[in-house]
Amino acid sequence: MRSDTTQLRRGLNARHIRFMALGSAIGTGLFYGSAGAIQLAGPAVLLAYLVGGAAVFMVMRALGEMAVHQPVSGSFGHYASRYLGPLAGFLTGWTYTFEMVIVALADVTAFGIYMGLWFPDVAQWVWVLSIILFIGALNMCSVKVFGEMEFWLSLIKVAAIVAMIIGGAAVMMFGFGQAQQATGLSNLWQHGGFMPNGFGGVVASLAVVMFAFGGIEIIGITASEAKDPAKVLPKAINAVPLRILLFYVLTLMVLMAIYPWNSIGQNGSPFVEIFSSLGIESAANLLNVVVITAAISAINSDIFGAGRMMYGMAQEGQAPRSFTKLTGNGVPWMTVLVMAIALLVGVVLNYLIPKQIFMIIASIATFATVWVWLMILLSQIVMRRTLSKEEAAALSFPVPWWPVAPALATAFMVFVIGLLGYFEESRIALYVGLAWVALLTLAYWLWVRKKGGGSPVATLSQNM
Repeated sequence: MRSDTTQLRRGLNARHIRFMALGSAIGTGLFYGSAGAIQLAGPAVLLAYLVGGAAVFMVMRALGEMAVHQPVSGSFGHYASRYLGPLAGFLTGWTYTFEMVIVALADVTAFGIYMGLWFPDVAQWVWVLSIILFIGALNMCSVKVFGEMEFWLSLIKVAAIVAMIIGGAAVMMFGFGQAQQATGLSNLWQHGGFMPNGFGGVVASLAVVMFAFGGIEIIGITASEAKDPAKVLPKAINAVPLRILLFYVLTLMVLMAIYPWNSIGQNGSPFVEIFSSLGIESAANLLNVVVITAAISAINSDIFGAGRMMYGMAQEGQAPRSFTKLTGNGVPWMTVLVMAIALLVGVVLNYLIPKQIFMIIASIATFATVWVWLMILLSQIVMRRTLSKEEAAALSFPVPWWPVAPALATAFMVFVIGLLGYFEESRIALYVGLAWVALLTLAYWLWVRKKGGGSPVATLSQNM
């Protein structure tokens, strides 16, 4: 039994976990990155979100099966260690941490861009630095305070999305605003057709689409701090995917109906752009508040998820032991500090390349995100195969449509990673991702394996 100085506390309830997942997955990818996906696929981007959402749902169910069966800190990093081997666990845990750093870099960059609407003369990096310091301080609060804060931040943006859908419908029905071009569902098949860039455009948009869904796997991370994992996690997992699909698909459909898809640029959030173009300036300012809230919420979840993953890895000897040290209110303070320092790289990048940074970061984050999802799927497949028929039948939250659905989702994730290398714009992401995996493998063999790190997990694997 560990002492209280190294043991996380169970302070998250169902609404905290449900909205934390929404907070991480409904953020920059929707409010800012969706513009890039729309430009690649046109209105047919809706198909990409449907297909990507279905694959992500299978990842969530695979993670849910393992998390309910064995709720532990480190979550899918631990499962990869146990079922795929300690090297796989090391790669998965640190790649997830890398994912959260990269996604958080995208989020802090978007925050700086959003603030530019009101303060165009202030350098972007100033806002990036300020938000990193604020979120770092927030993550030092107890997990209950953190969960409550995330609940309200996420609730604001969910309410805003609902209001945006209703407002968009009102614009189409009653012609509010000063739009110079006709609004309506016909915009979805005019201006080059529903699939203006062909099927290739839809495929190309998948990289951006999968980035948008990234972060939802944080539900698995919360298992060790949930008050009743067996009850809370299934509800959260079953509720979130459908809501995200509705938010993404329905929201983007309304967005492209009230303004032609080929006029949606990337000079800020497409939501703010649209309402500004319609002449509803007060709504544009209000929406800017919302997207800023969304960015803060996503950064908050990113730092939490990476910190808890590093904490779990440290317990298994795959990260510095100092990462298990907690504050008096149960927060792994060293991991929060490491994340804040890593995010300072974003300050430098926003100073050097403020215009190009977002899409570069988004594509690199896509590799890390999809890699982690692939490891989750493979871990669940191996876990299920180690169970007897009686044990599999006794699972309280089994993956649906086994084994076909997990196999299809796995193939899809491999396909998306291949896409990154196929398109020139995202090829750098594949190179960076593969280099990262190679460096991690080298680090594992030079330091972790040599020092016996992860040996408890390795022993578990050998005894299975």
